[in-house]
Amino acid sequence: MTHLSQIELLLPELRAYARSICGYAESPEDLVQDAVERTLRHETRPERTEELRPWLFRVIRNLHYDELRKRRVRREYIAEQKRLMDESDGTSSEGRDILIRLAFERLPPETREVLFLIDIMGFKYAEAAEVMSVPIGTVMSRVSRARRELLRRVNGNDQDEEQAKQTR
Repeated sequence: MTHLSQIELLLPELRAYARSICGYAESPEDLVQDAVERTLRHETRPERTEELRPWLFRVIRNLHYDELRKRRVRREYIAEQKRLMDESDGTSSEGRDILIRLAFERLPPETREVLFLIDIMGFKYAEAAEVMSVPIGTVMSRVSRARRELLRRVNGNDQDEEQAKQTR
């Protein structure tokens, strides 16, 4: 039996499991679709249905918990940014958002990429390292430097640098 037909036989069970762990509100169909897609792309997936079934359940479970973790990281990041904005120099939150976006856009591409993957999308360092094809330590150091640089620019310290470039 081909992998696709094995998976088709398991679809009702996979959908039921996805609904049981995430409910209807979080789109269990998307979860099953992502799991099937990963399974079909994975070269070393189990051959026999008896092994494929628990393997697919584990894929669904891992995808679900990865998504929950990403959401939590995003919520924490947003809460921290809100707290920092509230403590800031009195700039309105809309003005501060614009200032942050402008500073972000002026960052070099590698810096924007790592901040986007880690801080905005909620990727784990290992995931970002895989996307960027660099070691995990490189991602960690780039994130640290990128955050410092963004903070420096948001606080207005890059204006001196821009003026210095213009006077040369």
